[in-house]
Amino acid sequence: MNDLRDLIAKSNLTKTQHFIGEYILDNSADVCFMTSTEIATALSVSESSVIRFSRSLGFIGFSEFQKYLRKGYQDKVSDISSSITSPAEKFRNRSKLGKDSKFLQKHFKNVAEHLAEIFVDNSVSTFHEAATKIIESDNKYILASRANQGLGDFFYLYLTQMLKNVDFVSESAMSPFDHLCHITKDDCLIAFSFPRYSNTDELAVQMAADVNATIIVVTDKPSAALAKYATVLFTVRCDSNTFFNSFIGPQFVLEALLDTISRSVKGIEKRLNYIDLYMEKTGDY
Repeated sequence: MNDLRDLIAKSNLTKTQHFIGEYILDNSADVCFMTSTEIATALSVSESSVIRFSRSLGFIGFSEFQKYLRKGYQDKVSDISSSITSPAEKFRNRSKLGKDSKFLQKHFKNVAEHLAEIFVDNSVSTFHEAATKIIESDNKYILASRANQGLGDFFYLYLTQMLKNVDFVSESAMSPFDHLCHITKDDCLIAFSFPRYSNTDELAVQMAADVNATIIVVTDKPSAALAKYATVLFTVRCDSNTFFNSFIGPQFVLEALLDTISRSVKGIEKRLNYIDLYMEKTGDY
């Protein structure tokens, strides 16, 4: 609502209109779905005062002003969802917008922005550094729980086809602590962590940090729960305009990391042919 704050500051408003403006700024998520009568009642002012306030900002009337507020709210849904971790609350905030015929275009725009920011927030040298540390480590452990597990499964499958001694520590039959009980400073833990962050994941990463193992973290922001443990940190946005995280950006990061690793490892073609020799018998490609 910075644009609205600037608009109010530049307008010649009465004391009552300033009062209305502050209320709208403080309650923007609710006000854009309230009628002028409801705002007036909440503030104990006349409805005409609310309408005059709208006109003082340059709008034809309250209806046009409310469309402006709703557009601002709609454009900020992704930012709102990034600060809200409860799926139900995300869904509730989105539902306030009502029917949106352009929701797919907005989802595409959001994802495209995530992808465009990846190499702004993460240098190419970071991918090479992470790849080198993974290749040179004795054992490679992959940590990814709940919704993040899809990322972990994908990374585990293709890293195993390139390197030995790869372990996925988020299997349900065992806890991460069972998998990590032999981790040493010569090993590497690759953790995928996005909101809502898992306490178990943080304890597992702490376990690796306690023995000075290399820790590579792929998460959404530098202030994320696991970021402080990272030897190498990748940050990529996962906010979306729906109730679940968008993993297209994180998926690209791990694909780029796998691609970087593949260019420094020998014998991959031989291993892939060996795997296919048996996969052709089952047809489970």
